[in-house]
Amino acid sequence: MSEKLIISGSRPLEGEVSISGAKNAVLKLMAAALLAKDVSKIHNVPELTDVEIMLDVLECLGAKCIYDKEEKTVEIDATNITSIVASDRFVSKMRASFVVLGSLVGRMKEARVALPGGCKIGERRVNFHIKGLEALGAKCKIEQGYVHAKALELNGADICLDIPSVGATENIMLAAILAQGTTRIQNAAQEPEIVDLANFLKAMGAQIEGAGTNEICIYGVKLEDLHGVEYTTISDRIEAGTYMSAIIASRGHGIIKNVFPNHLTIFTGKLLEMGAKIKLLEPNVMEVSSNSRLLPMNFITQPYPGFPTDLQALAMALLSTSNGISVVTESLYENRFMHISELWKMGANIKQSKNHAIIKGVDCLAGTSVTAPDLRAGAALVVAAIMARGESEIRGLHHIDRGYEKFTEKLKGLGVCVSRVKDENDFPNALNAAGGKLDT
Repeated sequence: MSEKLIISGSRPLEGEVSISGAKNAVLKLMAAALLAKDVSKIHNVPELTDVEIMLDVLECLGAKCIYDKEEKTVEIDATNITSIVASDRFVSKMRASFVVLGSLVGRMKEARVALPGGCKIGERRVNFHIKGLEALGAKCKIEQGYVHAKALELNGADICLDIPSVGATENIMLAAILAQGTTRIQNAAQEPEIVDLANFLKAMGAQIEGAGTNEICIYGVKLEDLHGVEYTTISDRIEAGTYMSAIIASRGHGIIKNVFPNHLTIFTGKLLEMGAKIKLLEPNVMEVSSNSRLLPMNFITQPYPGFPTDLQALAMALLSTSNGISVVTESLYENRFMHISELWKMGANIKQSKNHAIIKGVDCLAGTSVTAPDLRAGAALVVAAIMARGESEIRGLHHIDRGYEKFTEKLKGLGVCVSRVKDENDFPNALNAAGGKLDT
């Protein structure tokens, strides 16, 4: 039986929270561990369903994995890779697992990886990934729901991405590590998670320059040059932004620990523009507060270092009770406004015109029953429930569990009146979510 959150809102938060390891970084480090015929150990691994799925993917390829949830570590022994097939049984559940394509092509010179799944926030094409691998010398084709890539050898190339795709940048980096010669990725993604992946790979023995800029250079090495590493991943900037939003939404005060402030520069600037108070107490500790109604604000989601699309829904929840009219433009994913219909149920005044949302702030939201349509929208509905008068029920927690470690416990640490309970309406909800059909 599924579960739901019950939140009593409209009370200022007070407390502290420590940010977990970055989901979007650690999953790629796990895939990168496949490149070395050795054992690697990753620290600061969050306890998430996505991590469990990636472990399943690695194990189906022949890697031996040990996941210590208490110590927050994952040990990956990739000495022997026994399969080049990443099954759709796992990859279809989570897009991030598609990055094993680059590792397998790099090391094994062949891979058969299922087309990726994950949140249905819009079209996320794999043609940029395929174009990059083909430039390195791989022959790729899509057949029966899988990408099949094969190469006699890989050679460095100059690759210019049409858009700074994070996944394509990662897959090309991973494949190019063991290619002969130099690979240059132009218009590369610049996210902190890309930098973390590059640092992990360099610790393994790879030669990479320029990660965090729009041009990354990879100088190919041999398989015997790579070795296992022990590495600690960065903290999760999107999780940090979520708890910042929750505190500000409640007009409360909180301390956020284990945060990298320079990863949140644009988001923090927008919160300050809205009237929030944010202070850096220590290099990785922030004090966040708000004691008045927020001001309206306009923004456009953009690739890093622009406004993160993963924080768009959270910002919209905040703006739903701001003192004025705001315009939000989603430039990256066409289906990333699915939370709007749920916010309507709570009394928000939002009009959508294609990829624009016009938000006229209301005095207060009202608690009701809503369902998370995807991971970040789910977090935004939690923030909306914290603002709202009365009690809210939030379903679709399987989305939220993909990206937030110990979510209920951390919310309680900030003073949220929240409980996670069995959902007595489990069967009807599951039936509706499946379009009237349930797998048996």
